[in-house]
Amino acid sequence: MSYSPTILARAEARLKQAQEAHRRQQAQQQAAIHQALPRTAEIDRRLRQTAPRILAASLRQGANQEGALAALRRENLALQEEARALLTQAGYPADALEDTPLCPLCGDRGWKGAAMCPCRGDLCRQEQIAELSSLLDLGDQSFQTFRLDYYSDQVDPQYGRSPREAMALILRVCRQYGEGFPQYPHRNLFLYGAPGLGKTFLSACIARTVAEKGRSVVYDTAANVFARFEEKKFLRYGEEARQAGEDTRRYLACDLLILDDLGSEFTSPFVQAALYQVVNTRLIDGKHTVISSNLDPEGIRQRYSAQVASRLQGEYLCLGFLGEDIRRLRRGR
Repeated sequence: MSYSPTILARAEARLKQAQEAHRRQQAQQQAAIHQALPRTAEIDRRLRQTAPRILAASLRQGANQEGALAALRRENLALQEEARALLTQAGYPADALEDTPLCPLCGDRGWKGAAMCPCRGDLCRQEQIAELSSLLDLGDQSFQTFRLDYYSDQVDPQYGRSPREAMALILRVCRQYGEGFPQYPHRNLFLYGAPGLGKTFLSACIARTVAEKGRSVVYDTAANVFARFEEKKFLRYGEEARQAGEDTRRYLACDLLILDDLGSEFTSPFVQAALYQVVNTRLIDGKHTVISSNLDPEGIRQRYSAQVASRLQGEYLCLGFLGEDIRRLRRGR
């Protein structure tokens, strides 16, 4: 999964802080035990002298070398057994004086082979949700709080069903998409309809649900995404150029990209090319994408290109939102 360098750095800093706190706690526990059981401190000092004593024995010549090493092993085993007996008799765990890692799965490396260990992955997930919360109001936005009663139950003759019926279906699809990620039959969703019908709300619900699974999620508006592609193309040096390059790589590589409010940006040939690159690259790589727009598929065709519209209609599940502006209805109530 492709977390941003910022998220990885924050998770790494928190992991190191937790490991340092664990080491301090262990040192404090060991000091308290040594004070309560002075003999354990003597044993600990003796055991810490093992390495130089082994080196000295190894440098000896003749038959005495093996005998000296064997004697050291016997002495160490006897000292360890004595320490364990003293600890258990005093009510401590037998391993209370051992230096143990915070995470026994990876030994505090943060990785198990090529895979990220849960100790690091959980922190990345938390940092990602925190980042999404700064972009989206994730406080009370969940599939459970989506209000269908704002949508009319009167059948719309144009569509042959009521807005409430249509939105109940869309809510079910979005929920199944998020909760079933990445196994949902459709990799991509295209949410379209007039402003204020809940597209961003459901996008935020999907983002949080997928992020809570530990998947990398990038949410951004179309205007910001295309601006970063433009900066990557025209900026050559400096931190801003480096960051723009990193952002565009994340847009293409993350597990789930949510491209919000497509059509609100200033459209140019460059924007059309950048949109095609995002859509086509992620399709080729088998990545999941959710796009929301006030434009329907025909509007996408007219504003951008037939190639983009064809890919949306052929590779995306298109969900048309119906109803009246929820924000206006809330103000009225």
